[in-house]
Amino acid sequence: MPLLVLLAGSAIAVIIFYAYSPHKQRVGIADGGLPEKPPASARMDQRMLGVIQTTLASNNIALARQKCYELLQNSANTTTVNETEKMLGQINVSLLLSPAPMPEKTEYIVQSGDMLEKLAKKNGTTVASIQKCNSLQGKMIHPGDRLRIFNAKLAIVISKSRNDLLLKANNRFFKRYAVGTGKFGTTPAGTFIISDKITEPPWWRPNGKMIPYGDKENVLGTRWISLVATGETPKVRGYGIHGTWEPDTIGKQASAGCVRLLNSDVEELFIIVPRGTPVTIVE
Repeated sequence: MPLLVLLAGSAIAVIIFYAYSPHKQRVGIADGGLPEKPPASARMDQRMLGVIQTTLASNNIALARQKCYELLQNSANTTTVNETEKMLGQINVSLLLSPAPMPEKTEYIVQSGDMLEKLAKKNGTTVASIQKCNSLQGKMIHPGDRLRIFNAKLAIVISKSRNDLLLKANNRFFKRYAVGTGKFGTTPAGTFIISDKITEPPWWRPNGKMIPYGDKENVLGTRWISLVATGETPKVRGYGIHGTWEPDTIGKQASAGCVRLLNSDVEELFIIVPRGTPVTIVE
């Protein structure tokens, strides 16, 4: 229920923004005229956001998700797109990391010899994701158990100019995260894959000294996701996606070259993306 209230609040905030925007109310007033009406497209966006809010209030999250995708596809308004993406990202992660059904989940009956690691690899997901999808506290499963497994094909696109990370599922929007990238554009552009994932990572200084997790000098935050170059991208060492203890650096070019997220965001991403996920970094 708290998530539902948050999502509904986001939609209401967008509606209020459009309805009471000072810019739209004052245009033409200086000339003695009436305020200009918002363009037809903006009014349509407002109506659709109202429909989504009503749908969420009725607890029909699946339909609200569908309407978010429709609005995201049809709207050309930047504010609408940003607010819709925020709402849709929350919906998607909420559905993924819970037993709730969604089109990207498949129903599976556990067979003799199955293990979570085996099922995760087969479906291109993570053990943690399967646990969240089925409210499993541990790794024990038994033949005959029914599981929901998220098996969408995931990909990540990181924009250095926007300082954001787009997570895509089956080649469409899933969630967008704000990130920090390298100072002076030092984050390497190209194609990569996730090669390793480490919880509570140590950090190695350029001089080779290891700084353990928990040390105030360790800059990696709570998670490390290692990247390896693919294709014609020049090989690099020591680059990856990680958390940070400096939230004010998110949205800026502030790192030594790696891509950093808020710790809460990198922990969420860590659960969702498996090793082998393709990552594209663009200027």
